[in-house]
Amino acid sequence: MAPASDAHRTHPLTALLQGLIWGAGVAVAVAWQVIDFDDPQWWSLLAVPGGFVIGVLAGLVSWLFTRYVIDEDEIRVDRGVIFRSSRRIPFERLQSVDINEPLIARVVGLSELTIEMAGGSDSRTTLRFLTLVESRRLRRLLLTRAHGTELTDESGELPAEEQRTVLHVVEPDQIIIGTLLSLDFVAAALTAVGSIVAAFLFEDVGWALLGLIVPATWGVGQMIMNRIVAQWNFTVSRGERGLRIERGLLSRSSQTIPYDRVQGIGVVEPIVWRRYGWSRLDVDVAGYGNVSEDRGGVSSTTLLPIATDDVARRIIEELIPDPERGTAPEVRPTRRSWIFAPIGWRFRSFAATLHTVTTTTGWITRHRSIVPHHKVQSVRLSQGPLQRRRGVATVQVHTPDGPVSATIKHLDAPVARDVTFDEVERARLARRLSRR
Repeated sequence: MAPASDAHRTHPLTALLQGLIWGAGVAVAVAWQVIDFDDPQWWSLLAVPGGFVIGVLAGLVSWLFTRYVIDEDEIRVDRGVIFRSSRRIPFERLQSVDINEPLIARVVGLSELTIEMAGGSDSRTTLRFLTLVESRRLRRLLLTRAHGTELTDESGELPAEEQRTVLHVVEPDQIIIGTLLSLDFVAAALTAVGSIVAAFLFEDVGWALLGLIVPATWGVGQMIMNRIVAQWNFTVSRGERGLRIERGLLSRSSQTIPYDRVQGIGVVEPIVWRRYGWSRLDVDVAGYGNVSEDRGGVSSTTLLPIATDDVARRIIEELIPDPERGTAPEVRPTRRSWIFAPIGWRFRSFAATLHTVTTTTGWITRHRSIVPHHKVQSVRLSQGPLQRRRGVATVQVHTPDGPVSATIKHLDAPVARDVTFDEVERARLARRLSRR
């Protein structure tokens, strides 16, 4: 264990920034509970600055009792005043180290370091806030230790920031057009417009529709701003250890996707986008799980928010190379499966090369899942009562939790069994080869 003298605090401005955030929250909460807005009393108005001061002091105390230690084996983050906690992250379990620059921190040149650890639902640890230079230095240090790399020279200096090659930059106009043509935006816009029209045509229900108009209109505006602002200057670059994604207009984010942590890639093609050859790429990264859009409109599992077919193929080949991609024969559901999906059954397929397995499903929004054989955890063959009567079965290729789901439903039962056993054998052979 490292001595206490090796413990470090985050940047002193963290106390001010965290205090301002907490102080504003406490002030609003106190004002809402104490102040009578119809007849405000002078003494109740003092609760607002009082609550703000309490929040600022809480931020200062939180900063004073937060320290981190980095030794040869792990990084340890200690927090808490009354109830102390110590989070330990061994380097062998470290998955990724990302840098985020929230707007309030970016204004004063600070950033936060997000450390992802393998396993568990609470696998994320954040150091808030550090200078951008210090965040980048700590990222290099942690990744160097995690990969077992020795320091480069006798002075103990860290290796310089690796040279990166930009693979693709998503232009702002493409993000804007893609957002306007997305199905969820179209649905929200039609709801807002329909509510406004109905409110004018039917005056007796106008006030009732107002409750639908306001949230629908707000949702449309928020969807546009969140996606455009969060995905602004979305840049994918390549380094020795993986791809790096940098994005954001007001708040910036720098996320690294190590090559060896990629479990699969999902290609999403909405029906309108397919006319232009566009798609969205999602990625399964070990340790991330099924992350929702919790970072201002873009998920940490988004590999590219919008891409042409050529760009998508290039990025997929970068992470999951397969010289035989597109050459394997496709296995499709039998016509007897139409009762389960009268239209959709025609758009399902399964294909396996020596390197990857690919499944496709969906006719309004097409989903394609690409999984390397050596990342397959298990293969499941299932058959419900109605499926048994129709002579069909479902095959599910299990991967870690995430946006990629490699499943083919309602294959002819004998074909499904052959597909299952073949995939189990391919996965076993691929894992054996990957260990060499």
